[in-house]
Amino acid sequence: TQDDGVPADDVKIIAKFRSRYNYIRVLEVSRKVDHPFAGARLLLLDGPGNIHSISYLFRSLTNTYFDAFATLPPILPPGPIGILGFGAGSAARLILDLYPEAVIHGWELDPSVIKVAREFFALEKLEKSYPDRLFVYVGNALKASLKDGFSGILVDLFSKGSLLSELEDPNTWEKLRQCLRKGGRIMVNVGGSCVEAEDSRRDGKVVMEATLKAMHKVFGKKLYVLSLGNRKDDSLIALTGELPDLDDWKRALPRSLKFYVDMWVPYSG
Repeated sequence: TQDDGVPADDVKIIAKFRSRYNYIRVLEVSRKVDHPFAGARLLLLDGPGNIHSISYLFRSLTNTYFDAFATLPPILPPGPIGILGFGAGSAARLILDLYPEAVIHGWELDPSVIKVAREFFALEKLEKSYPDRLFVYVGNALKASLKDGFSGILVDLFSKGSLLSELEDPNTWEKLRQCLRKGGRIMVNVGGSCVEAEDSRRDGKVVMEATLKAMHKVFGKKLYVLSLGNRKDDSLIALTGELPDLDDWKRALPRSLKFYVDMWVPYSG
């Protein structure tokens, strides 16, 4: 979790500035430190400095919720995947590496985040490597759409250290549901107590619960959650749709991601 601090001497600040939307910092963690983030490059946004992207020089898996996101493609119908809240492209990179057929359309509100991603997180190289499979747009992710819909949507939308308040509105989820192709699914980072908001009234756990209730009104029993972190409410991922055959799902995943399949439980409110 983010509570497990890294000694200041083992962290190098590569970039630090304020954009129109964010307080942006890019950090590099020493490979010598005894910490899960050893050797990582991190994108921190907002005042408290929540982690929005992570990358390693010599491996693609991150040991964070981005890895859980990368389990989604095998349970989707054919078609493009939308990433709402693209950040520096951690989820996109994983999916493009793991699934040769995957096509990704990503939306990010802050052009400065995309600029940082291209300069410090090899996004420009990724775009050149997959010109027909990766499309990045600057704009409001909640207005994202494709003519024939998405096979799946990954939602990772935070502002000022909190989930977007629009995600607490069932109407938002109904609109996103209508953007899906038949059999499509949505996987969501709904945060939790580990998320620090700039506004202390936006408690991470409370906002997470309100968001899940809004999703439940739209998806009913076809809503599942996966808990990450040391405590139940540390950090949750949500998934819409009936759970697929778990054995089939595991067979379609690399060994390092199979364990996520057994972690899903029905949302109980």
